[in-house]
Amino acid sequence: MAGRTVGGMSAPSPAERFLALHRRRPGFILPNAWDAGSARMLELAGFEAIATTSAGIAFAAGHPDASLSRDAMLRAVEPVVASVGVPVSVDVESGYGDTEGDVVTTVRGVLDLGGVGINLEDAVADGLLPLEESVERVAAARAVAPSAQLVLNARTDAYLSGDDPGMALDVAIERGRAYAAAGADCVFVPGVDDLDAIRALAEEIPAPLNVVNGLTPTVHTAAALYDVGAARISIGGALARAALTVVREAGLEMLERGTFSFVEGAIPYGTLQQELGPPDR
Repeated sequence: MAGRTVGGMSAPSPAERFLALHRRRPGFILPNAWDAGSARMLELAGFEAIATTSAGIAFAAGHPDASLSRDAMLRAVEPVVASVGVPVSVDVESGYGDTEGDVVTTVRGVLDLGGVGINLEDAVADGLLPLEESVERVAAARAVAPSAQLVLNARTDAYLSGDDPGMALDVAIERGRAYAAAGADCVFVPGVDDLDAIRALAEEIPAPLNVVNGLTPTVHTAAALYDVGAARISIGGALARAALTVVREAGLEMLERGTFSFVEGAIPYGTLQQELGPPDR
């Protein structure tokens, strides 16, 4: 959706507001929600934009990551987008299909439900897609909508493909440059946790760099990641995993000890009732 006119001036669209966060310094944290409730709580915490996590959505459905269809994922994302007033970027994995047409269908589905951004991966079960094919898929996604309607975050799984870190860095730089040239607004490199490597990625890729905290055992502060050039910090399925860990540990406590200490510190019922009442949109 293009920006609307307010007082004779054009107000930025939700996608334009989201894109502006990528250009703000020192950078921003983009948390990942998995349902409407988690999205509302993150909005109430003060985040200016929210992303979905395909892993967290699959976990919440009782399935492993990368196991849901396009239709199932979009059905799960729709209430997330509808529940908040901030821009929402949608994790669409590798586009739910082998062809550029599949990617286009997925992007249109995201736009139809009100999403203003996507993550698009360059890997499938067999590993990284050929670079030329990956570039064509990024270009196809870009052709569906300009940045004013959709912020395109092109993800390369170079660090998750099993290559040694040195080779992964070279591959990520090559792919990041190619995706930026194909129209990506941001480049996402999950799995990299070495600060020198992140600095090199930020310097060599001509687009804002997205990194993820919580995917590897090394977790940096936001300040440390901003200092080496990261523009966008996301958390993938980490928050969803943390929430499910609370559920499991609470269950074990009740079964094994018959105690209920997990209730201590929980948000009071009345507070949630008030905060999650009908949003004023």
